[in-house]
Amino acid sequence: MKRSALIIVSIFLLLTGTAKAQNKEFGIGVILGEPTGISLKKWLGGHSAIDGAVAWSFGGANSFHLHADYLYHNFNLFDVESGQLPLYFGVGFRFKTEPEATFGARFPVGICYIFEKAPLDIFLELGPVLDLVPGMEFWFTGSIGARFYFKKGS
Repeated sequence: MKRSALIIVSIFLLLTGTAKAQNKEFGIGVILGEPTGISLKKWLGGHSAIDGAVAWSFGGANSFHLHADYLYHNFNLFDVESGQLPLYFGVGFRFKTEPEATFGARFPVGICYIFEKAPLDIFLELGPVLDLVPGMEFWFTGSIGARFYFKKGS
């Protein structure tokens, strides 16, 4: 289990390191639900981002939860007077410690309200998960959250 946890954390750090090399906005905040913890998001361009969470899962056996996703945002579906409300979807991974470690693929779908005049967003997300290791199981995660954004140089 220690070896698989080290591999997962290394992958997460590599993805985060790649994202930090970009000259875009980075957000940190809270995610509540399944899982509950710290939420991170790094915009890679106008429509794409990497997000992740370091959190605690209360589904089944209480356990540490780590996920990272590549997301695509569609800004054309919802018209709002102020700010932006994209629908997003993506693919990523989830690592969870239970009595034994599980590793799987995530397919998050959500909406995110991006405030026009404040460096904040709030989101609502459904995250179907297909656990692959140690056995194949299908799960749903769901959460709400908010993030504060920092710009490079601030």
